[in-house]
Amino acid sequence: MNIYSFKLPDIGEGIAEAEIVGWHVAVGDFVEEDAPLADLMTDKATVEMTAPVSGRIVRLAGEVGDQIAIGSILAEFETEGAEGSDTPAAAAPEPVAAEPAAAPEPTPAPAPVEEPKAAPEPAPVAAPEPVAHAAASRVLASPTVRQRAKDLGLDLADIKPTEDGRIRHADLDAFLSYNGAYRTGGGKRADEQVRVIGLRRRIAENMAASKRTIPHFTYVEEIDVTKLELLRVDLNATRGAKPKLTMLPLLILAICKTLPDFPMINARYDDEAGVVTRSGAVHLGMATQTDAGLMVPVIRNAESRNIWQLASEIVRLADAARTGKAKSDELSGSTLTITSLGPLGGIATTPVINRPEVAIIGPNKVIERPVFRDGQVVAAKLMNLSISCDHRVVDGWDAASYVQALKRLLETPALLFVDG
Repeated sequence: MNIYSFKLPDIGEGIAEAEIVGWHVAVGDFVEEDAPLADLMTDKATVEMTAPVSGRIVRLAGEVGDQIAIGSILAEFETEGAEGSDTPAAAAPEPVAAEPAAAPEPTPAPAPVEEPKAAPEPAPVAAPEPVAHAAASRVLASPTVRQRAKDLGLDLADIKPTEDGRIRHADLDAFLSYNGAYRTGGGKRADEQVRVIGLRRRIAENMAASKRTIPHFTYVEEIDVTKLELLRVDLNATRGAKPKLTMLPLLILAICKTLPDFPMINARYDDEAGVVTRSGAVHLGMATQTDAGLMVPVIRNAESRNIWQLASEIVRLADAARTGKAKSDELSGSTLTITSLGPLGGIATTPVINRPEVAIIGPNKVIERPVFRDGQVVAAKLMNLSISCDHRVVDGWDAASYVQALKRLLETPALLFVDG
């Protein structure tokens, strides 16, 4: 037997350390080569590390939430033979003292002559453990869901996902609600403590810094999107709905078209240097909800894309964020952010600015309501639009004027496709 020390490899340019956000193994587990080992987070991207060799885990570097430096030992494996060993010769004698414990592994040797059927019994003792663990590792779930299930003593293989094969926190809640073995007296679930780690911790730190340093104000306007919705339906019908247009690409088109007259909205404020940088290009952050928390992938040069290109990029970036495949440069550098709760909508929102940006736009749910038009009561599709701004950079008059310019384009959508 030998000890193989697996050191955390370089997982990104300029990355010095990474946070452990989830373990797929525990000390004592036997894992196969390339089996999931741990999830590590760096710069808002989660990287899955796999086992470099087959063997039994004898040491893990730390707990969930700990930081580990690049090049330091992440895990140690007890392996058979010298092949793949990454440990200095001085460490090799350690497993020798444990040889008596390893003696039962060969099946013929320990079996007494009188009891030939007893020989196979030692072999199955360790066998079920990797099988069960391999089954759990094949279940689709985010690191935070895996950790919560582990803390609750739940086997993910026992939990049925409600959609797309991925287990979410709601599935854990449903399992706990309908399984009495995990409930406390009186029909109430036990209290649980969840560590704030990984992306959730970074979101908490960024939001706290934003609210602590930025004097926010929010302006809300009602917009009649009846004509815009008719245009969206017609455009989808002419293009075979590939990519399928939602309201978002049309809204982004309007945002980009109005920004040249309001450069203070598309800007970043370095409050330490006292410098506001007004961006010529629109690098639009798109707040996206994922299992791990809120991520903001960036549509680069949104002003140079048409609605079909915007629709495709929205789908691509949202999928990359939700599956953890978004690259670090796709999650940084935004100059303005848009955040939408989609069908959840709401009457109005007061979104928190994505620092160091100075504004964030929040479209709300489209609702059909009766309105007066030319003395007649007609049905109209109405949407409230919110904008939160940094009052150190953007005045209330500027924010209101910008939203009114947006309103004009969205209520007369033909103007979206007119130059000048």
